[in-house]
Amino acid sequence: MRTSESVLHALRCVGAAGTDTIAEAVGTSPAEAGSALIDLAVDGLVTFERGPFGGWRITAPGQAADDRAVARELDTLGARDLVTTAYQGFLELNPELLDLCTAWQLRTAEPDRIVAAFTDLHGRCAVCLGPLAPVLPRFERHRGGLEHALSRARAGETGYLADRLDSYHTRWFRLHEDFLVTLGRPRH
Repeated sequence: MRTSESVLHALRCVGAAGTDTIAEAVGTSPAEAGSALIDLAVDGLVTFERGPFGGWRITAPGQAADDRAVARELDTLGARDLVTTAYQGFLELNPELLDLCTAWQLRTAEPDRIVAAFTDLHGRCAVCLGPLAPVLPRFERHRGGLEHALSRARAGETGYLADRLDSYHTRWFRLHEDFLVTLGRPRH
């Protein structure tokens, strides 16, 4: 994907976001992401809303453009089966992640035990994502983002499990959204 297509796709997976968040998701500089966002806005594919819950947002034409770009990418790379297999493995882990987030939020177990369970889950998720990284590098960035949040939680900043906008849970949601968008599947 070109930078503008990567920025558009990242915005779709992240939801409303600032330039820095999009830059991180794409693995580029804020200046490069900002330039791409402005170009996308000129084309009517994204918009910027001010206010406390503002940020860049994808438009309906932007979603359609992203659908076309992702389908073209999968066809060009012949990666549909690879992504489908990884997504099936991810889906097996998803209920466990939801249970862990609930346990964390309700404090039904000791924090150390919950962090250890997140660590175990993360290892299994990394195995699912491993084959995708060489073909679709954005999935390696998802793995890296999850690893970053988990490392912070293991270092005592337990809000990185499920209490922050850059938490493991939020990053997991973005990964899930990327799988759905990449495979052209609706969220249930």
